[in-house]
Amino acid sequence: MKLVIFSICKDEAETIGELLKRMPKKIAGINTIETLVISDGSTDGTAEAARGVGATKVIEGVKQKRLAYRFEQAIETVLSMGADIAVNIDGDLQFAPEDIPTLLKPVLEDGADFVAADRFTDPETGQRRKPKGMPGGKYWANRLGAWIVGNLSGERFYDVTCGFRAYTRKAMLAININSNYTYTQESFQVLAVKKMNIVAVPIHVKYYEGRKSRVVKSFWQFLFGSALNILRAYRDYAPLKFFGSLGIVLIIPGLMLGGFTFVHWMRTDRITPYIAVGALGLYLTTLAIVVWALGLVADMLDRLLNNQEKILETAKRQRYDK
Repeated sequence: MKLVIFSICKDEAETIGELLKRMPKKIAGINTIETLVISDGSTDGTAEAARGVGATKVIEGVKQKRLAYRFEQAIETVLSMGADIAVNIDGDLQFAPEDIPTLLKPVLEDGADFVAADRFTDPETGQRRKPKGMPGGKYWANRLGAWIVGNLSGERFYDVTCGFRAYTRKAMLAININSNYTYTQESFQVLAVKKMNIVAVPIHVKYYEGRKSRVVKSFWQFLFGSALNILRAYRDYAPLKFFGSLGIVLIIPGLMLGGFTFVHWMRTDRITPYIAVGALGLYLTTLAIVVWALGLVADMLDRLLNNQEKILETAKRQRYDK
């Protein structure tokens, strides 16, 4: 069984060498371990540093193209390298490479398809907690995102944005990312919708004081970018739930306003002075019905999407299973 450990880096020359040196050389159940480093427009010599310590393969991206693009590039490269399992780990040493065997345990022993590190559960106590040094705003935004993704996909997740994960070949063939920003939340939803066996493993994480993310420029960018990705994936993979929920949000106030106006008309035999209230209620109710109709159309299109996903997976297998 072949494992490829990959890291997508932006200006990580100071840490990528140590990361690669500390990666496990032997893991029970794994015959071959190789490494892949993808530099996303680094200007500090990250690619050269990775080559200098013997990375199996290095891809030097001259321009920064963001995580979603580089992740798809990484998955395609890992598949072409013949990997049965892949591990994605950040290049900044926030996660200890010594924990890779722990992350792989559910795959090797329990048949998990996708394993994600959980930063918010203490590995020793099992209690939920904020990692030391993690900004409070980022922590609560992650908690909210995890709750939303879990509810939308019918699963229960605690951490859907961390960059320390393990994928089987089955999961890698199934992933198809459409986002231009990041891949983290969408990959969770896609694999959950496809009924993959998803496991979370509590892992320690280290936040360095004063260090700023090279991918996320601001908290609000992270918040709105993540929210948009979640909604898009929800819309595409669960259209009845998406449009159904939106319709309910619209029809409840519509019926309340319309009902109030109707009761007033029954009592007084006139609509005034609530003509605007009644009109707004009618508008919201009509809009809800239109949204539900769009949901039915989107559900029919979802069947086509499912077929396209199956065709894409088959094409990937034919391309990489040689």
